Amino acid sequence: MAVINVNEQNYQEVVDGGKTVFLDLYADWCGPCRRMAPRVERLAEEHPELIVGKVNVEDVPELAEKFGVMSIPMFVVIKDGEIAAKNVGAVDYEIIEKMATEV
Repeated sequence: MAVINVNEQNYQEVVDGGKTVFLDLYADWCGPCRRMAPRVERLAEEHPELIVGKVNVEDVPELAEKFGVMSIPMFVVIKDGEIAAKNVGAVDYEIIEKMATEV
């Protein structure tokens, strides 16, 4: 499944989709965010049971505020409409995979 861009208009639909949601909160200028992009895309490809989305914190500051973003990249897992896990910083693929699939 492809990574989707999440914004204020589609956020609620994404969260209410009945699947676990993995969000990558990033900015285009952020080097660690760019390094994480292929890992996030891999997660979406290898785990179609997840909804994998990206939130550009500069384009959607309301969502950045909602999740309390202080540093990026930040990863959030939402399950049953609630935040189930958070992680900040560039990490190995195995860490985001475990975070997304073991909640």
